[in-house]
Amino acid sequence: MGAKDQGADATAGRWLTIPRTLCFVTHGDDVLLLKRAAHKRVYPGRYNGLGGHLERDEDPLTGAIREVREETGLAVTQAQFCGVIHVDAGEQTGILVFVFRAEAASRQFTDSDEGTLEWVPRARVDSLPVVEDLLIVLARIFDDSRPLPFFAHSSYDSNDELLLRFAQPDEGHSIIE
Repeated sequence: MGAKDQGADATAGRWLTIPRTLCFVTHGDDVLLLKRAAHKRVYPGRYNGLGGHLERDEDPLTGAIREVREETGLAVTQAQFCGVIHVDAGEQTGILVFVFRAEAASRQFTDSDEGTLEWVPRARVDSLPVVEDLLIVLARIFDDSRPLPFFAHSSYDSNDELLLRFAQPDEGHSIIE
């Protein structure tokens, strides 16, 4: 079989998604968060992990590590796939977010054009203006009692409030958090 047999050209009437990465880099009990610059289109002034779009020639892990290095200058170790979030924001195209966590050997980062980087104690993250699902995702990836990887779907209700459902494979259904 060749590339044509993959069916990648059969997009008419199909749901398409943009692949992105999101990585939470830790050093001890601190997590490195990025406060998005005020001029950014997506989540200006909000704290989030590190990440971005996948390039055509890379897998999600390689993309996550590249994005961390581009945004911080840090090399990371112990990179672990934690889950995937399928985002439906009501547009014709959705987003698939591949979520990772990793460890930094150093706390010394370079400034980012994306915004302001800050090492934040995990216990203090809830006091910051964060992206709307950040606290739920952080709780999920650092909760040793819950298995990884997780699979989630996010969408918005008629009041534009976030709905985040995690698959419960053993129970055959999803729960909303």
